[in-house]
Amino acid sequence: MKTNLKNIGLVLLASIALVSCSNDDNDNQNSAPSAAEFANIRQTALDNLTQEFTLVAEDGATTFTSEKGVQFTIDGACLTKNGNPVTGSVAVEFVELFDAGSMLVTDKTTMGRLPNGDMGLLVSGGEFYINATQGGVELDITCPMQLLIPSTLTGGADNTMTLWDGTIDENGNLDWDEQGADPVGQNGVFVEGTALNAPYYAFFNSFGWTNVDRFYDDPRPRTTILAEAPNGYNFGNSAIYLHYDGEASTLAKLDTYNDATNQFSEHYGQIPIGLECHVIFATEEAGQWRYAIKSATIAAGDVYTFTMGETTLGTEAQLVAAINALP
Repeated sequence: MKTNLKNIGLVLLASIALVSCSNDDNDNQNSAPSAAEFANIRQTALDNLTQEFTLVAEDGATTFTSEKGVQFTIDGACLTKNGNPVTGSVAVEFVELFDAGSMLVTDKTTMGRLPNGDMGLLVSGGEFYINATQGGVELDITCPMQLLIPSTLTGGADNTMTLWDGTIDENGNLDWDEQGADPVGQNGVFVEGTALNAPYYAFFNSFGWTNVDRFYDDPRPRTTILAEAPNGYNFGNSAIYLHYDGEASTLAKLDTYNDATNQFSEHYGQIPIGLECHVIFATEEAGQWRYAIKSATIAAGDVYTFTMGETTLGTEAQLVAAINALP
């Protein structure tokens, strides 16, 4: 009888353990947000960083100064609405991103298209979004806008920077393509002067996302890495990013997801072996951010796994601060 009771007890303990594990898995899945909820918290972050201005088209060239000190000029005489010249008041939206924390919460990373079509990390001199509307209708512009960007915001002037156009792909990633040579010579970016903190001047003639960038330069051999989110989390309701230590104005993203293996991937093989970095998991929970940050030194074929026990629940400001405090 004692043996039977002991066996029954062991069976009960095993059953409880199985139920407990199952409940943990279910709790993870139940707490996972929908894709719409994750998209909403990113949109809220972008809305929080969107600055609003107004110009009158008949006033001609109007210059605005952003919260961070960027000056941008739009010539109202060059604005068109459905192909016709614009008159009257125009609403202008402006976003400026200089730090990895703001790039993460808005999902506006610095991944540029290489000549072979792969994506590589860009070092940013600022990501900018400019849009103009009238009565809710988006406008076009027929002459270049001008940006004056203090290089103190980017760690100093860099003469190798070029202009990049941003587009959102079918997976929601912001991809950057370098602007081609301008045959008229009206567009481009250059440093004014030779001082360390000389400003950038940028000229471009289309609304949307524009970036002052160059490719990250590292001679070391490259590899592909994989990462696994907690159970119940995927590309739709979470994201995994890579912060290169020492590069405050960059943020890479593991921009593909394998449903069969439940793994995120940087599948281009562009991560330098030996790179000191931080791997970041981010998602939404009850209107806040849930995230985890792992320190790493990249080895060939690394796989990083996140668990819910490693995550922290915090506000947008707390997450931005945590990312911007990384080395």
